[in-house]
Amino acid sequence: MKVLGFFTKLLHFFPEEFSHLLALKSLKFLHLIGLLGLLVPKQKCNNNLNQHIEKGNFLSNFRNKIGFAAGLDKNGDYIDCLGALGVAFIEVGTITPEAQKGNPRPRLFRNKKDKSLLNRLGFNNKGVDYLVKRLKNRKSEIIVGTSIGKNFYTPNEKAFEDYLLCLEKVYEHTDYVAINISSPNTENLRELSDKEYLETLLSKIKSKQEDLSSLYGYKPVFIKISPDEQLENLREICNSVLIYKLDGIICSNTTAEHDDKNGNGGLSGKPLKKKATERLTIVKNIVQDKLPIIASGGVMSASDHKEKIDAGADLVQIYTGFIFEGPELVRELVNL
Repeated sequence: MKVLGFFTKLLHFFPEEFSHLLALKSLKFLHLIGLLGLLVPKQKCNNNLNQHIEKGNFLSNFRNKIGFAAGLDKNGDYIDCLGALGVAFIEVGTITPEAQKGNPRPRLFRNKKDKSLLNRLGFNNKGVDYLVKRLKNRKSEIIVGTSIGKNFYTPNEKAFEDYLLCLEKVYEHTDYVAINISSPNTENLRELSDKEYLETLLSKIKSKQEDLSSLYGYKPVFIKISPDEQLENLREICNSVLIYKLDGIICSNTTAEHDDKNGNGGLSGKPLKKKATERLTIVKNIVQDKLPIIASGGVMSASDHKEKIDAGADLVQIYTGFIFEGPELVRELVNL
């Protein structure tokens, strides 16, 4: 673990996107040659998520409360090696129907002082068909969720078509699905949280989920929300999720409300923690125990993890904390 910690610090001397790719490829190589298992003790993982959700026992299947958030492994290329680090689940994506390059570079910035990341990646991914192949070929038994979105050129009036296409293609091969309508880096995407779009989207998603469940068993569908939502809109979103009987909420995505020197984009990491936890508390007060909540945003330590659990989270995702602290953070959190 000390070797991996040293490597994590070394990566911070490289450009952000390059270091991200180098880190993942290095973990994959270590896993392939059998060294990763020597550095990180292997844990057992039961993977019958769809069976448990039907019994109303969604949370019983997770070996711990820690998972990797979407964005770390956009295309499902690193499921096996990330799963070997000890987390209970991984969320891959966000994926779109067609491959897209995302926004122009530079688009990822690391702030070591604030322990934050600013990204304006814009759903860069290889497309849903590529991801499905990776899901089919994974060897790890870890729980895998898939975050789905829309292509940047798809107008919001037809956005539901992109989400339905992705849902249909990944459903058989994933353990749960996350509907991402909260990234700040695809133009006008957050408008999908407005009532005129949201109710149509959720209604069609739920109908498609019911159709697919008759073929492949029940797979939970979550919605991922923004930390920038105002209270009234947040209430409307939560109530819509309850009305249309989605299975849970992920709270939250990155924030677009910041003054980072690198300009616009979604800010994650330590500066996001307070705001994300405040939104988590509100969401919990609205949905009570009717839905499971996955918390994300600013988890950099064991105390941050405790804050999320105390605020009402059932599971916790990490991303930026992992970038700064490496596998040592995973070890610390899974042993709580």
